[in-house]
Amino acid sequence: MTDTSTRGDGDADGEGRNLNDHPDNTVPNSASEAARQHAYGQQPFVGEQYAWSHWRLPRWSFRPRLLQHLPTYTRSHALKDIGAGITVGVVALPLAMAFAIASGLSPEAGLWTAIIGGLLVAALGGSSVQVGGPAGAFIVIVYGIVEQHGLGALLVSTSCAGVLLFVMGWLRLCSLVRYVPISVVIGFTNGIAVLIAVSQLRDWLGLDIDNMPGDFFAQMLVLANSWHSFNPYAFGLATLCTTGLLLWPTWWATWGTRLTQLQRVTHIPGATRGLYIRSRLPGPIVALVSLTVLAYVFKLPVETIGQRFGSISAQLPTFELPAFSWSSVKQLVLPTITIALLGAVESLLCARVADQLIELPKHDPNQELMAQGMANFTVPFFGGMPVTGTIARTVTNIRAGAVSPVSGIVHSLTLCAIVLVAAPLAQHIPLAVLAGILLYVAWNMGEWREFVRLKHYSAHYRLMLLSTFFVTIVFDLTLAVQLGLVLAFVLFIKRQSDIFQVRITPASDKRLDVHVYGSLFFGAVGKLDALGDWARQCPPGSEVHINTQRMIALDTTGLDNLKDIANTLHKIRRHCTCICCKHSPYRCCNAVAF
Repeated sequence: MTDTSTRGDGDADGEGRNLNDHPDNTVPNSASEAARQHAYGQQPFVGEQYAWSHWRLPRWSFRPRLLQHLPTYTRSHALKDIGAGITVGVVALPLAMAFAIASGLSPEAGLWTAIIGGLLVAALGGSSVQVGGPAGAFIVIVYGIVEQHGLGALLVSTSCAGVLLFVMGWLRLCSLVRYVPISVVIGFTNGIAVLIAVSQLRDWLGLDIDNMPGDFFAQMLVLANSWHSFNPYAFGLATLCTTGLLLWPTWWATWGTRLTQLQRVTHIPGATRGLYIRSRLPGPIVALVSLTVLAYVFKLPVETIGQRFGSISAQLPTFELPAFSWSSVKQLVLPTITIALLGAVESLLCARVADQLIELPKHDPNQELMAQGMANFTVPFFGGMPVTGTIARTVTNIRAGAVSPVSGIVHSLTLCAIVLVAAPLAQHIPLAVLAGILLYVAWNMGEWREFVRLKHYSAHYRLMLLSTFFVTIVFDLTLAVQLGLVLAFVLFIKRQSDIFQVRITPASDKRLDVHVYGSLFFGAVGKLDALGDWARQCPPGSEVHINTQRMIALDTTGLDNLKDIANTLHKIRRHCTCICCKHSPYRCCNAVAF
C-alpha cells in the first residue's frame, strides 16, 4: 500500500498504479484530476475507486496498430514499407537459420518462425515498426527444453507461453514487466550472450562433436576433449565472418564518405545510386553470401547445413498438433513462465527502443503482448520456436525507412519467397559462417560496459547483476530470473525498512511523544520494540502519543504490531493516543476499528 499524498502531480492511486500512464491510455482526465485533488487534500479520492474497478474488470480491447495506419496510408508510404520490408527480410534469413541451429532445431524451424511469427506480430501488434521473429535470447532456454524434454515439449511450452502472454495483454498487465529491475535484465542478457558464444565454439573451431550438452561446464569439458579435431578452415571462415561484421559499419562510415566525395568530382553516371544501395546492404547477408561462395568455389573441408541437416524443404509447412498431456504441462510450468516473461521483456524493450528512434505514435504495450501471445500460440503448430520482438531487425526496419506495420508483413513475404525459391541453395552454407554471425550477435547483445561501470553503482545493484549473470551461465536462465527477482524483493524490503524511523521524545514526566516516519510494514516492525521499553519506564497513568501523520503506508503486520503495543500499554496502565490522518494508513486502521 502506498499513500498518494507523498507523490507528485499526476501520480498513482493507492495501489501503486499511475493514472496518467494507464496501460491502455483510456483513463478519463476526471479520474487523474481526482487523484491530483486528493493528493493536495481538496476532495475525497474517488479516482482510486474508479481506477481499481476499471483495472479489475478490463473491457475487451483489441486494436492492432495496422488498422490505425490504413485510413491514411498512401503510395509513398507503401514504397517505403516495401523497400524496408525487403531489406529486413534479407537480414532475417541468416539470423533465423542461425538461431534455430544454435537452439538444437532445424533451419526450417527458424525460417518459418520468422515468417509466420513476424507476419502475426506485424498484423496484430501494437507497434508501428517492430519486427518479430526468433531471437538470440531464446537460444539457451529452447536448447535446454529440447535436451531435457524433447521437441514436443518445446512446442507445448511455447503455445502455453503464448496463452500466458495473451492473458497478460488482455488484463493490461504490461506494467508488471517493468517491475523487473534493470540489473536483473542486464545480468541474464549478458549471461545469455556468453552462453550463445560458448555454444558456437564447436562450429567456430570446426570440432567433431556429435552432441553438445546444455550444461556450461559439460560443454567446456567436451570442447576440451575434442580439441584434437580442430579445423583451421572453419576457424578461418568464422573469424573472417565475425571480423568483417564488426568492421562493416566502420568501413562504410569511412569509405562511404570518401567515395561520395569522389563521385561529386568525377560525376560517374549511376555511381551515387550504387553507393546508396551498397551502404544499405546488411552485413550478415554480405558475409553469408560471400563466404559461402568462397567455401563452395575452393571446396573447403568445412561442415555445411546440408551435411548436418540435409536439404531445406522448399514447401509450405504442414499444420500439426503437438502431443499434449497434462503431465507434460506440469513439468513445463517454469520453462513456460520463463519463455513468456523473456518474450514480454524483449518485445516491450524493443518497442520502447523503436519509439525513441522514429516519430510515430507510441506503441500500445498491451496490444503488443496480445499479438506476441497469438504468434507464440500459432507458430508451434507449424514446428516453430518462440517469437518475440527483435531489436536488430526492428532498428534495420526503421533505418530502411519503414513507416507502418506493412513493412513487417512485407518482411515475412520476402522471407517466404526466398525460402520457397532458393531453399536448396541453403544446404551449401558453412556452419562456421553461421557461427561467426552468432558470435557477432552475442557481442552486440551483451551490455559489457556495465561491468566496467559497476564501481559507480550501489552494492545492491552489483549483487543483483553479478548473481543473475553467473547463475545464468552456471545453472540456467529460469533459476537466474527467479534468484534475481527474489534478491530484488529482499533488497527492496531492506531499503524500505532502513528508511522507516521511530523517534521517541519525552515531552514531560508523564507524556511520551512518538513520531513515526516512512512505511510501517512487516520488514520494519522490529523498530517499534523500543517503544515498549520506553513506555515501561514511565510512571503509571502516563500518556503515549503516537503521531503517524508522516507514515505513508501501513500493512496488516504493522497494524497488528500497533494494536499489540496499544494493548500492552493499556495493561500496564498507560494511555495510548494514535494520530493518523494519511489516507492509506487511516483506511487500514478504520477497516479493523482501531
